[in-house]
Amino acid sequence: MWWGVGAALVANLLYSVGFVLEKKALGRLPALSAGRPVHVVLVLLTSPAWIAGSLALAAGFAAQLIVYRALPIAAAQGIFVSGLVLLLLLSSAVLGEQPSGRERYALGAVLVALLMVVASVREGEDTVSGGAPWTLVLLVSVPTLAAGVWLYGRVEQRSRQRHRLPTNGIGYGVAVGLLYGVSSLAIKGASSRLTTADIGDAAHSLFTSPYPYLLMFTAAAGLVMSQAALQRCRASLIVPVCTTVTCLFTAVLGTVTFGERLPEDPLLLTLRVAGTALALSVLLALSRHDPAPRTQGPPTVT
Repeated sequence: MWWGVGAALVANLLYSVGFVLEKKALGRLPALSAGRPVHVVLVLLTSPAWIAGSLALAAGFAAQLIVYRALPIAAAQGIFVSGLVLLLLLSSAVLGEQPSGRERYALGAVLVALLMVVASVREGEDTVSGGAPWTLVLLVSVPTLAAGVWLYGRVEQRSRQRHRLPTNGIGYGVAVGLLYGVSSLAIKGASSRLTTADIGDAAHSLFTSPYPYLLMFTAAAGLVMSQAALQRCRASLIVPVCTTVTCLFTAVLGTVTFGERLPEDPLLLTLRVAGTALALSVLLALSRHDPAPRTQGPPTVT
C-alpha cells in the first residue's frame, strides 16, 4: 500500500512541474485553437521547453499505473489532488500567477476535502479491484467524452461573444477534467491487464480491451484542448479545477465501475463521502469569469 502512496507523490511532483513548464512555454508560442488540432501539435513540437513539460506529464501518467495496482481508486484520487499545493507554489514562483482571495479559500477547502478522503483509507478496509467489464467501462466513458467535447465547444463559442467578461477557465477545466477522468479509468483498466510477465500475453490482453484506444483518444483530444485552454487561462486555476473534476469523476464512477467496496466503518465512510461532497460544492461555487479589467477615468483637469 505505502509504495503506492509513494508513487502517487512522485506523480504529483511530475504533474506539477510538467504543467508549469508547459504553461511557461505556451506564453512564448503563437495563439492556439482547438479547432486546428494539427496546427496545435506542430506548433507545440517546435518548443523544447514544452516538450520537457510534456515528458514530465507522461512520466506522471506512467506512475499512475503503479498507483492503481496498489491503492483503491478513491484513495488514489485524494492523494493526487494533494499535489495542488505544489502546483500553486510553483505557478506563483515561476509564472507569477496570484489567485484571488476567494480562490485561495476555495482551493484550501478542496485540499481539506481531499485530505478527508485520504484519512478514510485504512489497510485492509479497502479492496483494490483487478478489472471491470469493458462494456460497463464504455457505457460510462463514451457519454462522458461526448459531454466533455460538447462543453469545451460551448465555452469556446461563448468566449467569442462580444461584451462578455473574460473567462477564467472554469468551463475549460471541467471539460478537460472529464476527458482525463475517462483517461484515469483507462489507466486503471490497463494496469489490471498487465498482470503477466509474458510480454506477448500482456500485449494481447491489453489490445483486446478498449483501454488503449480510450487512452489514445483522451491523449490526443486532451492534448489539443488542454494546451489551447492553458495558453489563455491561469494554470493556478484551470489545473486545480481540471484535477478536481478528474479525481471526483474517477473516485465516484471508477469505484462503481470497478466494483471496489466503500469502507464499512461508519467514520471512514463519512470522511470519504463528505470529502467528495465538499470538493464538488466548492467547485460549483467558484466564479466562471475573471473580473473585468479596470478602466482609467478621464484625466483630471487642474
